[in-house]
This record gives sequence, C-alpha cells and structure tokens, in this order.
Amino acid sequence: MEHIALYRAWRPQSFQDMVGQQHIIQTLQNAIREQRVSHAYLFSGPRGTGKTSAAKVLAKAVNCERGPGPEPCNECPSCLRITTGNIMDVQEIDAASNRGVEEIRDLRDKVKYAPTEVRRKVYIIDEVHMLTTEAFNALLKTLEEPPQHVMFILATTEPHKLPATIISRCQRFDFRRVSLEEQTGRLTEICRKEGITADADALQYIARLSDGGMRDALSILDQISSFTDGKVTYQQVLGMTGGIPSEQFARLAAAILEGDMGQLLELVEQLMHEGKSADKCLENLLYYFRDLLMIKMVPGADQLTDRVLNPADFRDMAAAYSRERLFVIVETLSRYLGEMKYASHPQTIFEVALMKLCSSGSDTAGAAGNASAGAVMPAAAGAEQPAELELLKRQIAALEKKLEQAIQAGGVGGGREQAAPQRPAAPVSAPRVSAASKLPPQLDKFIASKDSADFGEVYKQWSHVLQGVKEEKVTVHAWFVDGEPVSVMDDAVLVAFKNTIHRDTTEKPANRQVIEHVMNAKLGKPYRLVTMMMKDWSEAATKSASGATEELRLEHEHEAAEAKSEPWIDEAIQLFGEDLVVIKE
Repeated sequence: MEHIALYRAWRPQSFQDMVGQQHIIQTLQNAIREQRVSHAYLFSGPRGTGKTSAAKVLAKAVNCERGPGPEPCNECPSCLRITTGNIMDVQEIDAASNRGVEEIRDLRDKVKYAPTEVRRKVYIIDEVHMLTTEAFNALLKTLEEPPQHVMFILATTEPHKLPATIISRCQRFDFRRVSLEEQTGRLTEICRKEGITADADALQYIARLSDGGMRDALSILDQISSFTDGKVTYQQVLGMTGGIPSEQFARLAAAILEGDMGQLLELVEQLMHEGKSADKCLENLLYYFRDLLMIKMVPGADQLTDRVLNPADFRDMAAAYSRERLFVIVETLSRYLGEMKYASHPQTIFEVALMKLCSSGSDTAGAAGNASAGAVMPAAAGAEQPAELELLKRQIAALEKKLEQAIQAGGVGGGREQAAPQRPAAPVSAPRVSAASKLPPQLDKFIASKDSADFGEVYKQWSHVLQGVKEEKVTVHAWFVDGEPVSVMDDAVLVAFKNTIHRDTTEKPANRQVIEHVMNAKLGKPYRLVTMMMKDWSEAATKSASGATEELRLEHEHEAAEAKSEPWIDEAIQLFGEDLVVIKE
C-alpha cells in the first residue's frame, strides 16, 4: 500500500480529534445543537493549527445524514464523500491561485442554485487574505446576505490583511498555537497506534520545533521515523533537524561572560563543522538569552517558554549575568540577525556578533554604573553597599587630612596662598586629586622592591592565583584578570590595572576577600592586595629610573610657571584671579 504522510493520515475527521482548540469546538457544537449556525465564519490563526480541518468537520456536521449533530458520523455517504472531496456542493477554494475578481463573480453566480446532494452548500476559501481588492468587493454583498442554503468558511493566517467590511460580516474564531503538553500527548498517541518507538524527550523536542503547529510536528515525526526505522531518540532528532543542544548555548554564554574570544571562535567553528547554519545558530542564541532574561526578571518564567528543558541550568546562568548586560546582548543579537538576512557571509556576521558581545562586557558595565557591576553578584550586592560606603568615607577623610597637612607644610599654599589667606586652598588643588588615579601609600617602597626576589616568586605563581580565583568565583576572575602584579613589599602585592572599572570592582570588600584568600592558599603566606592604575605605575617607575625626585606632593598648577618669572602670567592672575587661570605647557 502506498504510504500516506502522517499529517494526512491523522487529519482530524471529527471535533473530538482536534487538539488544543476546545474553545472553538464547544462554540461550534453548541451552535449546531441549537440550530444557530451562521452563514459565514472566519477561521484565523498560525499554520497547522486545524483551520481547514475544522472547516471540513463543520461542513460534514451540518450535512450529515444522521444529523445535523455536534459530531459527524463519518459513516454515511455524505460524510465519506465530503472527506474525500468528491461532492460538488462542498468546495474548497484556494484563494492564492483563484484570487481575481472573475473567479469570485463565477462563485457569486453559482451560489444562487440549490444544493443537489446535501442540505447546504459550503464554500471553504483557504488563504482568503490573498484575494485582490476587487475580488473582496465582489464578495461583499453575497457574503452578507447569501441564500439560506449557503455557508461560507474563510480561513487565513493573516487576518489583518482582510478588509474590515469582510471581517464584520463573519463570526470570527482565532485558533491558538497548540500547547507543548497537548502536542506531546497527541504525538505519543500517534506513535503508539503507528508502532513507532519514541523517547519522551525526543517527542518533546519535536513539539518545540513545530512552534505550536500540529501539522509541522507530524511532518517532522514522519521524516525522522523513516530515517530511524521506527525508533526515535533525542540525539537522532537533533541530528536530523539540525538542532543545537542547550548545553552548547550554555558554553557560548559562559565564554561571553568570561570574555574568552578564543573559546567562542572554537565553538562557532565546531557548530559550522556539524553542518549548522549561522543564521539559525544566531536566532536560537537570541532565544536562549531571551529566556535567560525572562527567568531572571519574572519568577516562574520557565513556564512561559516552551524552549527551557532544564530550568535549574538556566537559573544558574541567569544569576551570573546582570539585567543590563542581558538587555544589551538581546538588542545586539537582534540587530545582527537583521543584518544577516542580506549578508553574503553569514558565518562572519555570527562571529562578529559574538566578539562584539565578548569585548563589550566592560563597556556595558561602565555604562550601567555601579548597579550593573553589583548585578554580576546579585546575592552579595545588598550586603556590599554599606561596607563600600564606609570604605569611601574613610578614604575621603584620609585625603582631607593629607591635604590639610600639605597646606600647613607649605606644599600647596606657596607664597600667593599666604599673601591671600582669604582664598581657600582646597578648590585650587582639588581637581588634581581623583579617585581613578588614587595612589597607594609607600609607593616609593613598592618601586624600590619591583625587582626583588619575593616579586619574582609571586610572578611565577600568578597564573595559579588567577586559576584559583576563577575556580573560587568566575565573576571575580572576570574583573581581576585585567590586573598584573608589578611589585611585592613585605606582606603586600601591588597589582596594576588597565581599566578603572575593573580596579574599582576588584576593590570591593567581598571581591578583595576572595582574592586574598586565594593568594594566601597559592603563595604560601598571607598577602594583602594593593591596587593602582597601570599608567600611574608606569609614570612613577619612569620618574624613579630617570633620577627624578621621589617625593610626591600636591602643588599649585601655576607654581612651576612662577619659577619662569613670566610677567604676563602674573598680570593674568591679578586680572582674573587664581581660580580662573589654568597654565598649560
């Protein structure tokens, strides 16, 4: 016997066979039972959800020789002939190929004649949105007031393209996507009756791929069961459909979080070798981060998406990302997915998108401010804020004390400050002190110890320190890896950072505690962490090597210029005041 595709063999022949449209089935059955059947219906919804099947079942129900009743008998000659399409009074018209005004005028002329084989003529117009404007206009009057023996059933996937005058003349029913549980149950029943052995997770994945369309799910099952000789497994479904396990997306997300471009490109190359398409990979990665965002922001959001297989794995990954970072990632992937449609090299676009996400991690954190940096560690953010605030207060108090001592010693005041005591010294020197360029105490001693034996030992073991921090807490490692050890003095390790955000985040008490704990374990003795900016270290080390004075003190911005005894500088200061004059070399 010739093989019949599963979606054709298992097409619903009665209302009870339909899956996932109970609200529509009950309404139609009540209308038939109470003899309140309308002259025109509009069935709209996604593909493969049963619109045309419901139209044929309705046509059989109103014309059944044992009815009309809420269910067709599917045994009488009328039901059997309507099922096979061999009855002239029930016509299924494809509006995509019969979309002109002449075809609709011909239909309008035929509806006048009474049916010859059944009670009511039924016209099922599929994809009705494809009709031209003139064809819609020709259909309007007939659709509003057809003869008593005629019923119209319009089916479409795009109801927004229909004129409002057409919609207002019909009873509209919106078919919804079939839920994951209903699809899986239907597939399980069909496999049992067809003698197909299928794993539960394989059928669940097939249901996810169909995106709520029962016809698509049956087509996929038919294809895979033919390939596997009636035994369907999860891995076979992945291989046949080009699907990607969620574990691979988790590895991509982890590489983006850690900023590991090498690992990212290796994973992309692996996906391409497996025959995956770049646009499908990018689209599924976008869905993955969308699900991460929903799980992070909405409690119980794993029930809102049919793509989440293991909610626990998603929650762990969602906790490692901040909300701001996830928003940026979703927006970036969406933009690149749009560009990929017109790209001649989709793989390159995919790689560029991932590298963009990988390299923009610190920029995202900077744009989001302290809220983003704290969101990387959501569990500890609330506990860190009071301790961080106290640390900042102590640092400000120490700076104010040092500034006052410098003014009293004459390091800042100079001759002009003493001559004009009414002018406060703090505003003049304040711009020269910034948190970003904060220098550690005893910097000269660190410079003197930069080539010591202790530093050499620490430098050799530094890779083990970084690995230990990564194992202890990967989010701390992402910030700390930007730093480089430059000197060791007694019980302190001086680490210089290239990026201010990385240094500030590393200085947080909770992060510092993790790093110092790992250093104690890996270096064999208790060390405390001291940080500064790499550019400040380079400048200080260069000055020390060139024999410049090691004394670091605050001074007037115009003090060096005064030594040159330029008269026009003195005159400018007298005219405009010291606060408004800035001297540049």
